[in-house]
Amino acid sequence: MNRRELVRLLAGAAFTGAAGRLYAAPAGGPRFLLVFLRGGYDAANLLVPYASNYYYEARPNLAIARPDPASTTGALALDADWALAPAVRDTIGAMYGRGEAAFVPFAGTEDLSRSHFETQDSIELGQPLGGSRDYRSGFLGRLLEVVSPGAEAVPIAFTQALPLAFQGVRSVPNLSLAHVGRSPFDERQAHILADLYAGRSLEPMVREGLELRHEVAQDMSDEMNRSGRNAVPARGFELEAERMGVLMRDKYRLGFVDVGGWDTHVGEGGAEGTLATHLKSLGQGLDVFARTLGDAWRDTVVVVVSEFGRTFRENGNRGTDHGHGTVYWVLGGAVAGGAVRGEQRRVARDTLLQDRDYPVLNDYRAVLGGMFRRLWGLSPTQCTHVFARVEPADLKLV
Repeated sequence: MNRRELVRLLAGAAFTGAAGRLYAAPAGGPRFLLVFLRGGYDAANLLVPYASNYYYEARPNLAIARPDPASTTGALALDADWALAPAVRDTIGAMYGRGEAAFVPFAGTEDLSRSHFETQDSIELGQPLGGSRDYRSGFLGRLLEVVSPGAEAVPIAFTQALPLAFQGVRSVPNLSLAHVGRSPFDERQAHILADLYAGRSLEPMVREGLELRHEVAQDMSDEMNRSGRNAVPARGFELEAERMGVLMRDKYRLGFVDVGGWDTHVGEGGAEGTLATHLKSLGQGLDVFARTLGDAWRDTVVVVVSEFGRTFRENGNRGTDHGHGTVYWVLGGAVAGGAVRGEQRRVARDTLLQDRDYPVLNDYRAVLGGMFRRLWGLSPTQCTHVFARVEPADLKLV
């Protein structure tokens, strides 16, 4: 075990960059958060293709009704083709109205395995398909190699284990929000670890890691008390989002979080039901995150992705199965929102991929590469380092 791995293990939430310590607020640069919906969410019941008659034919039980101009609770019409699900009308829909949200339909990867784990890995690595994979190099890890190693992109993963997306040469802390405010080592365990390495070359790093992890746990506990909450682990994305907002407002600039529960093979529901409940919670959490950031929201971009979409037709269990193309959300005060962007086509049976799925017209590596180029002013060489063998697409999202 080298120094970097040891400090990351013990500190859990300590950035050991040029300054050696975490608790110095970032001086500048954009904030970027990637939200990964694991399980493949049903994009067609988030961004509703209400102009398509085939949508209503293919989903007799799941389709969301067309927007009603007289209704303030139904689907929200975004343009002549697309509407937003009622579950996020008051949160993400409000952002869209303020120009702080955009959507990219027909997005994703050309990976057609339709396997959750295969496609999740493929997206997080961000490497060209068809070659060997390097599981030590994720696209956010490579991004860290080309932006400033200081305050421009101080990273954190709000996950139990470091995600593939952040694998790389730079140290990245990961902190599960399910255990915020609690150190992984009690006082007795900390003493045992310290004694184990006493007098050895690694002793300073061990002590540093233990001290930093205690500092982070105490800071998070204090923050929960200040916000009127106790030290009970977070329940629901909304509570987690508030704590994420505090950390990204004050300390971090580049984040990753994943949210599960999107594999809706059975009993998905339409305007109400399982998917709508998940979407509502996610929308409320993202709204809390934005409000917690305060003025920092103005230089923030949040991108919501999933490994793939779902079948356009509902199945016999009133759910949907593994699909292909999906819809990405792009949120933030730094976003040129209020629009549905990227390459599109009319939604009909003859435009589906293999007569079942949304096709991918907007490659995620090109879409993210174009955003990264604008956000951090990356050169062509730097863009190629992050996403090899793809031309960044400028969808004017930021």
